[in-house]
Amino acid sequence: MQMKGTTQFSSSRNDSNCTSDSRISQVIFPLLYTFLFLVGLTMNGLAMWVFFKISSKSNFIIFLKNTVISDFLMILTFPFKILSDAKLVSWVLRGFVCQVTQVVFYFTMYISILFLALITVDRYQKATSPFRSPTPRSLLAAKLLSTAVWLSMFALSLPNMILNNKKKTPRSVRKCALLKSEFGLVWHEIVTYICQLIFWVSLAVIVVYYLLISRELYKSYKRTRCTGKASKKTVNLKVFIIIAVFFICFVPFHFTRIPYTLSQTRDVFDCSAQNTLFYLKETTLWLTSLNACLDPFIYFFLCKSFRKSLLAMLCQHRAVPGLGAHTKGQNEGDDTDETPL
Repeated sequence: MQMKGTTQFSSSRNDSNCTSDSRISQVIFPLLYTFLFLVGLTMNGLAMWVFFKISSKSNFIIFLKNTVISDFLMILTFPFKILSDAKLVSWVLRGFVCQVTQVVFYFTMYISILFLALITVDRYQKATSPFRSPTPRSLLAAKLLSTAVWLSMFALSLPNMILNNKKKTPRSVRKCALLKSEFGLVWHEIVTYICQLIFWVSLAVIVVYYLLISRELYKSYKRTRCTGKASKKTVNLKVFIIIAVFFICFVPFHFTRIPYTLSQTRDVFDCSAQNTLFYLKETTLWLTSLNACLDPFIYFFLCKSFRKSLLAMLCQHRAVPGLGAHTKGQNEGDDTDETPL
């Protein structure tokens, strides 16, 4: 049984004659990632600058800070992918991409997925207990949980770097799977299934809690509809930006990832099917990368402290007399960090 499994992995790994359309892989995708890199670096750099000025006095802000760090790390991997895919540098960089930056990319992707799920749970708690103040114990628990997320994903990802240890040659770096040892291919497939589990559990959590949030919003709407405050309903709907970002960025990729991984680690698809899966994977992977550009909208629309700090910085930059000071005064007098539901 073991010998059969080894043969299955080896045959796929040695199949390096199947090539894809270079115009798509070397031109279109590098241009798309260049756009994301420029936009994402600007938006997340600004977001990090703002968050450094905000104290971590709620679970919500702690989770948002971790998300922006994860997104920023993901964005830093884009130049390596752009240069490698466009073949603007030597094949040696492709080996580095396979061993390091591609692993970091997936590492940060699943960290973002986990934190979006945690943020959703926090939003539900805010909906049901809008006036509950965070305690030192709850803040410590949020920080410990955030640390556990980072350490767990790092423990899963590190072997993918270590086991990517076959000799790098111009031929072998065409596909990252060709650089993995036999156990490296097995581990890669195991991690893929674990990450799929993380995604589907996170998706279930987000869907269930958004149904609960919707119920709370409907109850709130019924209580206020007779007061003529129609605008309140519109403001409350901003919370659905999280589930919108999640479905746009992560759902398509996870319907593609398992068959694509099987095409890389096992000899189960012909060349035409491998190419089709490659294009589907690259397209949906670009959508996951788009998450780094969409998350700042979550910060702006749902985090009151972030929004006020950002507007204050912009006002000071434009040197509008008195306006920046006025916004700062609002910040200091407001005990609520996040936009209530």
